[in-house]
Parts: sequence; C-alpha cells; structure tokens
Amino acid sequence: MVTIARWTQDGSVRTGFVHQDRCLALPEHYTPQDLFDAGLDATLELAARTVAAAPADAPTLEQVRLLAPLAPRTMRDFVTFEEHVEGVTATIDGISEVVEEWYEAPTFYFTNPHTVRATGETIPVPAGCHRMDLETEVAAVLGAVDGLTGTDLEAGQAHRMIFGYTILNDWSARDVQAREMKVRLGPCKGKDFASTLGPWIVTADELEHRHDAEGFLDLAMTAYVNDEPLGTDSLAHMGWPFAELVAYASQDSLVVPGDVLGSGTSGRGCLAELWGRNGALQPSPLHEGDRVRLVVEGIGEIENTVGARRHDRIPAAPARRRGRARTGAPTATAPTQL
Repeated sequence: MVTIARWTQDGSVRTGFVHQDRCLALPEHYTPQDLFDAGLDATLELAARTVAAAPADAPTLEQVRLLAPLAPRTMRDFVTFEEHVEGVTATIDGISEVVEEWYEAPTFYFTNPHTVRATGETIPVPAGCHRMDLETEVAAVLGAVDGLTGTDLEAGQAHRMIFGYTILNDWSARDVQAREMKVRLGPCKGKDFASTLGPWIVTADELEHRHDAEGFLDLAMTAYVNDEPLGTDSLAHMGWPFAELVAYASQDSLVVPGDVLGSGTSGRGCLAELWGRNGALQPSPLHEGDRVRLVVEGIGEIENTVGARRHDRIPAAPARRRGRARTGAPTATAPTQL
C-alpha cells in the first residue's frame, strides 16, 4: 500500500509517499494540494514512478516526524452516527433522542482548517474548558476529476471526487460548546482550537473493495485513552455514505480539491456520548498528560497527548447592554412642495 504523507527531517518539510515504512519524497516544490489538483489517476501514476525510483537511503518512518497530511481548503464535519446522537443529546438536556429532522438530510458545520494538528503533537486544553473530549472520525479528502466542477453533484459523481481517506480527531471543549449552543447558532470556540488529521492519506482505490452494495465502508474504528479502549464501531454505521455527503455539500454550493469532509463521531467514539448514557461524567473528561489514540482499520492510527489549559476562564469581554432606543435614527420628512 502507498500512502500520501508530509513529514519533516533535519528542518526540511517534504511531501511524498510512504511505501513499506519508507518515506519517498517528491521534489521540494510539491505540496499535497498539487496531488489533489492533479487527481487520483495522475497521482497513482506518479506514486508508481516514485516507488520504482526509490533511493536505497530513503528515510524510514522512525527517522522523520510526520506532519498533518494536508492543509485543507475547507473542513466540513458531519454528524452521521445515530448512536452518537442518542448519547450526546442526553448530555445536553437529559433526554436521549434522535429528532426526525436528523434523518431528513445530513447535517454539518464548518470547522477551522488553520488549527489542524498532526499525530504526535500535544493538544492544549482551550481557555475555559474543564470537559475536554475527543471524537473518533474518518475524513474524506477530495481531488479533481475531469469534467466535474464540484457543484450540484450526483452521488456517483461525488464518489469519483473522493481522493482518499484519513483519520480525524475533532477535539471538543464540551462545556464551552454547551454554552455556545444555547445561542442557537452552532459551535465556535468549543471546536475552534484543534483537529488532528493523519497519519497520512490512504488513496480511495486502496479501500474500494471495502464498500458494500450501498457504498458504505466497513472499517473498524476504536478509541483508546491511556491505552484503555473507549469504544469500537464500524464506519459502515454512518447514516449516509461519504459519496452522499459530498453530493449534499455540493448542492447550491461548491466543493473543490483539498476539501475535507468528516464522518462525524462514531458510536461510543467520544466521552460525551458515554456521559449521556451513564448520567454522570464517567469516564472522566480528558486531563493534562492523557494519551488519546484513534485506530481505524485500513488507514492506521493517530495519537496525541493532552496539554495544559491556557486559562480557567474564557478571556472575553461581556456584551455591552446598549439599549434599544431609536433616538439616533433618521426621521421621515414630508416631500417638498413645489
């Protein structure tokens, strides 16, 4: 299997392919975005030529530090696992339910492509967070396809745009998020601080045989906290296959090479779901020094350590209560009589 990765060694950042645990670098000007723009077929041809010409002294994975495998153009994160929704809703309001609207169409939010982290990095707890959580996900990465503009796609077309897959940990500050959601706009600082992508991108052709008749990928997903298993699920338990997520994202909009679309959290793939099911903060929220490892069959694993909290409280000024008087508004005047 050949995967696409970014790494640093001796201060140099390179993009290339990982083959049999060796890192085969492309010329220095290459970035992952160049591969997405070229498309999957062209990338596979380039990978074959690179492997054939691999130098004997190519570094091993142990000799480099892996970086996040791409800098996403955008990041959409869906919520597609019914079991996850059941548990998390109980955390929010004490009632475990999946509302009918969830079944009608896939729901997503945009998260921050500028705070993507790599496997091996320390993830600091954001300001004001005392309920730090992980989220076990798989993400699809899009690539160019001749003749497709990325708008109003059908599912078959969208499937062709899926360049590859990577693991996603959508880190969450649950208490910060809960406060924000009461405003009824969506998560912001509770999700803004970090997402881990990695360890590399497995090209879509490598997993094509794992699709079932409806297009779902049957891959086991397991989360570990300090080497203790949190829960295991199958990616096939998504409510919609990835192709339908991409197609939905493209409706009245545009998806482009380098976009990332997350599956949402797998069943029993985060702490908040278990808090809802248990009616208590058990297992405990993540603390400084905890090691979080996500393992996805056919892709690999990522691991991060939880760091320190920046501030106990969110450093934000409260809103000014400015009143609602309209005394400064212009008043209508009668038209001038000629």
